[in-house]
Amino acid sequence: MGQVKNGEITIDEAIGKLRHLPFEDLGFACIDHHREIRRGFPEVIFCPGKTTEQIIKIFESLAKRGNNVLATRADKEVFDALAKTNKFPQARYDKLAKAIILEHKGLPQSETVLPIVTAGTADLPVAAEAKVTAEIMGQRTELICDVGVAGLHRLFKHLPKLQSANVAIVVAGMEGALASVVGGLVSCPVIAVPTSVGYGSSFEGLSALLTMINSCAAGVTVVNIDNGFSAAVTATLINRKIEAS
Repeated sequence: MGQVKNGEITIDEAIGKLRHLPFEDLGFACIDHHREIRRGFPEVIFCPGKTTEQIIKIFESLAKRGNNVLATRADKEVFDALAKTNKFPQARYDKLAKAIILEHKGLPQSETVLPIVTAGTADLPVAAEAKVTAEIMGQRTELICDVGVAGLHRLFKHLPKLQSANVAIVVAGMEGALASVVGGLVSCPVIAVPTSVGYGSSFEGLSALLTMINSCAAGVTVVNIDNGFSAAVTATLINRKIEAS
């Protein structure tokens, strides 16, 4: 109403915006345009199970409202099809994270840095998903790679950064012990992300998940296997609350 009153938009433009509130029904999906108002970040597209055409239509619906758009677990073929539409020249593909990122508008950058720690190089794809998710929400990040328990001395030089953080993400496969180690060294919450990295008895991440859930280090909380996205959202929301206080 204020924009109409001030002449910033016309009545017809205002009606067009209101038509898609609180959601837009595409037939195969209902796009939640109010999510940014409620949660502080727009809806994110989870690509598996959706056709390329469905992903592109959802992407267009989110992008046309001027929002930053993130599509997770996206194959390169999906990005190539999106690029062929010539509608989003700013969109980019992060191969490691398997994410499509469109930054329409800059976000205020957080004052704090979110450390994202990996036990091994093989855990990097999940850590990369956490990184792109946090960054599109305006969170500064730093990757600390390959410091798992097989060579624990590699972790020690990074302790000052970890001990000064408000919250840290630890990504680990195999036996998943690194989250407990970090949890015993820092005074901040640790968000543990088990990965499906490991030999057969790791049961595609179940072993790491159970180790992390049974951590003796208080203050370690766990998200689902390979869920770097959820870890990043949780960590960013924690930092936002702290910075706003």
